[in-house]
Amino acid sequence: MSETRQDERPSLTLTAHPLQRVGAYALAFLAKAPSPELLSAEGFGEAVETMTKHAVGAALVRDTKSERGFWLKASMSFFPNSKMNHPSNAKKDDAEIRDAVRLWRRKPEPGTWPDAACVLCGRAAVGFYGKVDVPLAESDLYRNTTPRGHLGMALCWPCLCSFYALPYGCRLTGGPSIALHSWDERFMARTVSRRVERNRQLIALGRPGSRTILAKKEVVALQALRHHEDRLTAGVDLIVFSNNNRGQTLEIQSMDQPLAEWLRRSVRQPSRRRGFPALLRAHSTADHPGIVGLARNAFRSPELIAGAGARYLAGQLHRAVIGADAADLAELCFSLVTEVMRMNQNEIDQIKAVGARVAAWLAAENSAGKLREFNATLKDPKRMRHWLMRRNIDSLLSPVAGVDGPLITDDQFRLLFDPEVEQAWFHRQLLVVSVVHQLHERGFAPDDRAEVAADLAAEEEDNPDDIAYLKGEES
Repeated sequence: MSETRQDERPSLTLTAHPLQRVGAYALAFLAKAPSPELLSAEGFGEAVETMTKHAVGAALVRDTKSERGFWLKASMSFFPNSKMNHPSNAKKDDAEIRDAVRLWRRKPEPGTWPDAACVLCGRAAVGFYGKVDVPLAESDLYRNTTPRGHLGMALCWPCLCSFYALPYGCRLTGGPSIALHSWDERFMARTVSRRVERNRQLIALGRPGSRTILAKKEVVALQALRHHEDRLTAGVDLIVFSNNNRGQTLEIQSMDQPLAEWLRRSVRQPSRRRGFPALLRAHSTADHPGIVGLARNAFRSPELIAGAGARYLAGQLHRAVIGADAADLAELCFSLVTEVMRMNQNEIDQIKAVGARVAAWLAAENSAGKLREFNATLKDPKRMRHWLMRRNIDSLLSPVAGVDGPLITDDQFRLLFDPEVEQAWFHRQLLVVSVVHQLHERGFAPDDRAEVAADLAAEEEDNPDDIAYLKGEES
């Protein structure tokens, strides 16, 4: 590519490297540009100078354990053994450290540039760079250094500076850092801009942010999704990495676009927003608040989200009291299987039909005992099948209002119990969701429910961390 053509290109280019992209957005926002492509040459220079000043300031602290040592500590996970945090700095005076850091962050003179193109964008490379400047981490099994005889990655000045800006676009912990990446440019712009603003505050204070439940890696991603205002057009990658000499790591978890958009939309639509606190309660355990369980399932096992909701609603069957949150949580679960899991709509309709008839039969019985009898079959498919077959006969002998014909048809039996139906177990979970939803819609309140009402109130206390998270979303 000719020098003239290179000069016509924007000061900063987004490449296919996720961490370069995060850094490029961070570099743009340090210069208050609306996007990397619109960053002017003057703004680029100002942003680079800002980063250099921050690096010098951190280097002069010298001690990562000092009151203002957080930015210095964070740098070791990005630029180990650099002039910014080199062990020898403890013995150097301020002027020597300042000159060394500025030399490290200075653009190489054109006469020293190699005859090579940038491996990321194709511009003229200004040098070859390795671990000191670019996170190369893969795992503890991979020695995170450039191989002997290999000079490193050929990088142009804008791409190299993107890596220098990378820490500004990450959630910093003092150890492994958390970056969010997506091919949705609006999501990248808004997420990274918020992070840059927050990190500039931490640099000014010289201290880490508070260690709350929001610092959990999956929760960082979930919160960013739920705060995003526009429709997501791509999935989201959660990248947790460290370039530190004492244990380089790289972990990438990915969330597909349908689930990411469903989580974002669940805070926008009123009916789904009402069901979200119940979804957190469904994921809450003695060891973790629900927001952590939901965030982890979203990245690791999305199918478990609907299962958690079904188990929570099944607990209401056990206590024979249908909670006020049942209908909203059920709607949230069915929206998940429709929009994210892409379940066949005819199968969903069949399951809902069985749920409506079972609920009609239980409502007619008006008995907590009968409800608990149904609940006792949930963990045993053979027992549930027998229960449904028996109720089928009962409903034919003594018709119940709302049950026209058999309680369950042959096709519905196959959908729920046929061993050849791979998702039969999941269909039974959805049956529970449908039954509880229908009982709530019918205002089910058996005469003998009083004896378990006190237990219900005692068991449904929300986790304090979940309460704090929900209040944060409202503010």
